[in-house]
Formats: sequence, C-alpha cells, structure tokens
Amino acid sequence: MGIVKVAAFSVSLDGFSAGPNQDIHNPLGLRGPEVFDWFFRTKMFNKMHGMGEGGSAGIDNDWAEKSFENVGSWILGRNMFGPIRGSWGDESWKGWWGDEPPYHVPVFVLTHHPRDPIVMKGGTIFHFVSDGISSALAKAKEAAQGKDVRIGGGVATIRQYLQAGLIDQMHLAYSPVYIGKGENLLSGIDLNSLGFKVIERAYGENAMHVVLRKA
Repeated sequence: MGIVKVAAFSVSLDGFSAGPNQDIHNPLGLRGPEVFDWFFRTKMFNKMHGMGEGGSAGIDNDWAEKSFENVGSWILGRNMFGPIRGSWGDESWKGWWGDEPPYHVPVFVLTHHPRDPIVMKGGTIFHFVSDGISSALAKAKEAAQGKDVRIGGGVATIRQYLQAGLIDQMHLAYSPVYIGKGENLLSGIDLNSLGFKVIERAYGENAMHVVLRKA
C-alpha cells in the first residue's frame, strides 16, 4: 500500500523553502535557488532535465534518485505549476518544464480555476483540481494504483496537507544557507503533536537529509 510523502524537499537552515518575490523570472523567489543547490548539482537533476551525464554521483544524488522511487502520482500547488494567477487566460501555459516534464505519471494541480487535463510527452498528465486538497488526494491515490503519492510543493501546499494530517512521511534536505525571508515550511507547525519522529538522517556533500515518519 502506498504512502503520502514529501521527498527531497529543500529547506534552508532558517526554515525557508522559497525566497520572496516569486515570478516567471524567479520561480523559487529571490535566493531560493540557493536552497536547492544540492539538488541542482546531482546527476539525477541532469538526467531528469535531459542535460546529459553531468552532475555529482554521491550521497546527495542517491537521495535525489530515491525520491522518485515508487511514485505513482504527484500533487502540486498552482504556484508550482506556473506563475499565472487568476483565470488561465488562453491556457497556453503548460508548466515550467517544456514538452516532456520530469514526472512521467499523473500530476494533480490544486487550483480555484478549472481547466481541462493536459497530456504531455513521457506519460505526464496534468489534472486540475478545484474542489480542495482532500479531493486531489483521493484522485491521486486512485491514479497511483497502490504506489506512493508525492506532495511536490510548494510550501503552502505541503503545509495544508501537514496541518490536515494527510502526510505519512517527509524527506527534508537541509541546505547550509540562511536566506532570511520567504516562505517558511514549518513555522507554527508542531511535528511532534502530528506524530512525526525522525527515522533516518544522512549527511550528503551539500545537504543534510532527514526523514520523518508519522508513528
């Protein structure tokens, strides 16, 4: 039976997973890319974006690869899908990733504005869910066919699922940077009260990896 998980989600030492002023030119916000630098250096990142055989093959790469194992579907917040706010307009925007996104499974995008599904190359199908996080999760579980559902972000989406008690496991990658402001992942959330315990940790080349599991 699959679980609902967050995997390879980057956090700065002061708790931020995105910087301020996110827009089409800064999808992770100002200084946000510094938090994900460990991932950008890996062979897995190069592979998933069709950038050849470059990148590091160490511990960080092992964790990056592991994050994609047994994933049957994804859930993304609308901000993770793109910078457009409000209505979809001419619906020409199909995500940040080009014609072949790196998901290769059904992806459920949370939105207040309905939109028809988008079939992409490589097996990714974007579905747009406008009736809440529980509905999106039910659809994602059905689509996953017994595999895991990965909550991909952004920060607000993970916080919603955490506070609703719907996440079973989280792998957080702590990057050795302080960015000072932006979107804080865990501010005001009591993981102990939610039942999470650290079950694994490892030190990579550019991040510390912590896995928390709900008891």
